[in-house]
Amino acid sequence: MPADLGLLDVRRVARYESLSVHVADQLEAFITQGEIKVGDKLPTESSLCSSFGVSRTVIREAMTHLKSLGLVETRRGVGTTVLRSTMIEARPAERINPTTVEDILHVLELRLTLEPAAAELAALRHTDEDRLALQSHHEAFLQAHAQKSQAREEDYEFHHAIAKATQNPFFTQFYEQLSQSVIPRAKLLSIDINPVAAERYIEHVQQEHTYILEAILSRDSEAARETMYQHLDRARNMYAKYRDQ
Repeated sequence: MPADLGLLDVRRVARYESLSVHVADQLEAFITQGEIKVGDKLPTESSLCSSFGVSRTVIREAMTHLKSLGLVETRRGVGTTVLRSTMIEARPAERINPTTVEDILHVLELRLTLEPAAAELAALRHTDEDRLALQSHHEAFLQAHAQKSQAREEDYEFHHAIAKATQNPFFTQFYEQLSQSVIPRAKLLSIDINPVAAERYIEHVQQEHTYILEAILSRDSEAARETMYQHLDRARNMYAKYRDQ
């Protein structure tokens, strides 16, 4: 039986907060503090939407974050179940050179100022041709992941397609100037990559791309901005932890 959020101190989202972060942080706290126990099922998407006062897109983003921490798993026909009460974060490498970490964080800082806006504009302005390109590049990412690739080029092309879909040539030029170096994994040395953890990390990237794509193709500009921001912000927070090693 799903956990009853009515028994917990759920705080509805304030307008100024990042929606999915708000939801994920509360659910994470309920799990790590034992208020939702290992083996419990989380409430359905509809119930979570009602409890927190947010959309399905926000709940799905929050679930992606909890999965990235290894706290929950979702299975078709079963729902989302709590796996553990302590976090296990998927990380693409065992270690990263400090200079490389700083380069990655600087690029992500830049991307965070531009790409949520690009996703928002792509949702509002994309053409039928853009739609096909976005779907094609997303499918290429799925195939690369299935083949155990790091999917660096496919990752770049997906984000590049979003920049093109803004119909603003300066977004496109930004991406073409940085090329694949805009993707953090492109800066990692093969010797430092943990194949198992990296595959799990890429699986979460793939899921986040799926939510971004769904928001853009449904012309939900607010969700497109939010899902892109969370995608990049999670990457920034994860890579920042290498700086503290």
